[in-house]
Amino acid sequence: MKSFSFQQAQAAEVFRISPTDTNYFAVLFDPAKDQVESIFVIEIFNVGGATPPNSHTLAHEFFFVLSGEGVAVSDGEQLPIRKGDSLLLRPGSEHVIRNTGPNKLYTLTVMTPNEGFAELIRSGTRVELDAEDLRVLRGDQA
Repeated sequence: MKSFSFQQAQAAEVFRISPTDTNYFAVLFDPAKDQVESIFVIEIFNVGGATPPNSHTLAHEFFFVLSGEGVAVSDGEQLPIRKGDSLLLRPGSEHVIRNTGPNKLYTLTVMTPNEGFAELIRSGTRVELDAEDLRVLRGDQA
């Protein structure tokens, strides 16, 4: 086994968990592909999109905002988030991340341990990255 895994974000497998979801995931590293205990994704929220309310029994969930702006709600507390912000949600907190900006919201999202999140993502439908996604993930300027 190699001492590292490598993934270009723009070449990652991309999934939408449910057809009605307004966010989707470019899988960077996960237990199935990389034999790790956590999952690392680029989470992409459509304009007006949000996660469904959710919580995790054991896992911490980390978000680093790569592009865009939104709001994080955790156990009733609301916090604006935007490019360059980091957020760590603790196990047991019910939370929602919502895109409140005029463009898509992009986050590096890490859940540790995985707690079945990778399997849930991979059980969804494969989707393609669009031109905006590719531009943001490559770091190209608008």
